[in-house]
Amino acid sequence: MAVNSNGLFMILKRAKVITVGQQKGGAGKTTLAAHLAVALAERGWKVATIDIDPQGTLTHWYGIRVKNFGEEMAGLTFKTVSGWRIPSEVERLQKSHDIILIDSPPHTESDAKHAIAAADLVVVPVQPSPADVWATSAIVTLARQAKVPVQLVLNRVPPQSKLAELIAKELPELTNTQMGNRVAYSGCFVHGMTAGEVVPRSKAAQEVDSLTTEVLHRLGLAKNAATHARKLKK
Repeated sequence: MAVNSNGLFMILKRAKVITVGQQKGGAGKTTLAAHLAVALAERGWKVATIDIDPQGTLTHWYGIRVKNFGEEMAGLTFKTVSGWRIPSEVERLQKSHDIILIDSPPHTESDAKHAIAAADLVVVPVQPSPADVWATSAIVTLARQAKVPVQLVLNRVPPQSKLAELIAKELPELTNTQMGNRVAYSGCFVHGMTAGEVVPRSKAAQEVDSLTTEVLHRLGLAKNAATHARKLKK
């Protein structure tokens, strides 16, 4: 057992790795990745983010964040890598961080396979549409082949969506938390921020907080998180 710089008792030998992926573009993958990373960092975890998506949306978001707040206040370690360097970069970051979050590309080629193989959990945002549901099969199959657990997250859900209710009944491994189709997510993103930072009492912030708790439970870090929360209050 070791204690990290935040005083968090680590019962694990290495950092946990979360890969956020979805084969279909426009599912809100990068927005979800950024919100999860910041929410985890706000809870005291030392978080590293890796952007392997050629579109570079997370890289652009982080660049704005650093410009507005400075690298030290950004609250995250950030890296952009691709190809064969992905596993070695993950291994290097695991030595000095608690959680690593990878934003993977919207396809299931070699880079995505590297990110999935390195993960302890694959988080897949799914919009409530048949096309999005069908598109999840490729990444879920890859994760299962790699024996990595998957969590599907209904994302950009319209209010009172009956289709979302129907899809939720059909999808296995779905989180209890649903992410609404809210302006707060995109509005804060253009400023390099998250909904919790801009509108901390909003429904969007509550959804992110709830999803973060579910992810920590799935990673087996809930007990560590509770211990750390008590330390932060002292």
